[in-house]
Amino acid sequence: QIISSGPDNTTEQIRDNYLRLISKAQRSIYIQTPYFIPDEAILSALMIAIRSGIEVNVMIPCKPDHPFIYWATYSYVGDLVLAGANCYTYNNGFLHSKGMIVDGKVFCYGTANMDIRSFSLNFEVNAVVYNEKKATEMEGIFKEDLKECRQITKDDYLKRPLFLRIKEQMCRLLSPLL
Repeated sequence: QIISSGPDNTTEQIRDNYLRLISKAQRSIYIQTPYFIPDEAILSALMIAIRSGIEVNVMIPCKPDHPFIYWATYSYVGDLVLAGANCYTYNNGFLHSKGMIVDGKVFCYGTANMDIRSFSLNFEVNAVVYNEKKATEMEGIFKEDLKECRQITKDDYLKRPLFLRIKEQMCRLLSPLL
């Protein structure tokens, strides 16, 4: 299934698809994205999934190509880490994969980042694949990528320096504009 979104659409089809997939998850959610600046609905859906016992895994790059976006991303990822998600920074270059795998049954990958701009301002296209064999393969690729990652632990996140906390919060305030 091919879905698209952009400023010419009245609905945010990619965002709505992500929400639908997150809300239907029963076991696991795997997300890879260079930019993780979710709107309130996506962030709340992921928090509900975590609190419901669903394994949520998020992989972001360790090297930013846009520092403001990176620090805003890190603040949102921090919220998920504190709620119990498994979050990772990819250390083998810039992570450019953009997608989500749910329950090893369905996956959605394409041009859309997990951010507000991709949901409503940019022209984006994603493919949703409903194939258990392929979705399981995609989970395997995600897990293989974990070999090149560092997990962001609650302890690490809580112990980061004050200047980083301030930088993250300033960038998060600006995130709707990024």
